[in-house]
Amino acid sequence: MIVKSLYKNDVFEWIDIQDMKYENISEISKQYKINILHLKDCINTNHLPKAEDLGEIKFILARTSSEPGNKFLNSINDISTKVGIFIKENLVLTIHRVDNERIKKLSEELKNGTFQAANPYRVALELGSGILKSYRKENINLLEKMEKIENDIFTKTDSNSNEIKRLYRLKRRASLNLKLLSISNEWVNFYDKLPIEKIEFNDLKDTYTEVMSGFEYLNSQSTSLISLFLALTDQRNNESMKILAVYSAYFLPITFLASLYGMNFQEMFGIDHEYGFYWMLGIMVVIVIVTSIFMKRKNVK
Repeated sequence: MIVKSLYKNDVFEWIDIQDMKYENISEISKQYKINILHLKDCINTNHLPKAEDLGEIKFILARTSSEPGNKFLNSINDISTKVGIFIKENLVLTIHRVDNERIKKLSEELKNGTFQAANPYRVALELGSGILKSYRKENINLLEKMEKIENDIFTKTDSNSNEIKRLYRLKRRASLNLKLLSISNEWVNFYDKLPIEKIEFNDLKDTYTEVMSGFEYLNSQSTSLISLFLALTDQRNNESMKILAVYSAYFLPITFLASLYGMNFQEMFGIDHEYGFYWMLGIMVVIVIVTSIFMKRKNVK
């Protein structure tokens, strides 16, 4: 466990705890007067986002977007990591398992004076905004991947099974992010209960609406792209079958004659004739020519 004081002034202090273990919970609970159950929520791997008003303490448990840790993408835990935020009048306590870029950047902004935080609620607001912006970055990343896959589908002449795998993985990531954002509505709306400016909450809500609509679009587009890919694959397969059918039309009569005369009956036409073999070759050539003329008239390609 790593405990750091990221910022302190006359009004409040910001304490950050990284990689808290179960054996540390009792100590943290006593030191900051936080319920043990809420601290356990912060290290419960599969806990969903939520927000609670505990009177003196406001508790927000959110999930920030992260790189997929599992190639199978089975749950929201594979595409996100938790950030617990406890807010008191004189304290901000953040708990997370892995390094968080927004926490690092915000602490630096506080120290060098580029961000003026009058109270801990402004810090919590910036953290919430940073969490939502991590989904914006993920959405842009997935959109770029989808455009590349779409370009590969339309420019390549052959179907590749790897493309459908890439599409499925992209859709899976988009669906999980959309699901996660849907259940994050509670903690986003919770900011309206905090003593912050209404315009600040509206800005946070706008960011939430933006990333939600972005993933909804991405999810629907990836679904359409999968359907389009399967349709194009069927079309290419049909073209291949069409070519085989055309070749069959040429060779089926010739194959029939070859099989018929392969039976070697004595009474067959031309079997004993001096030029019988050449007669059969001529007939086969005529059949091919007639079939070719017929195909051209019917505009069969």
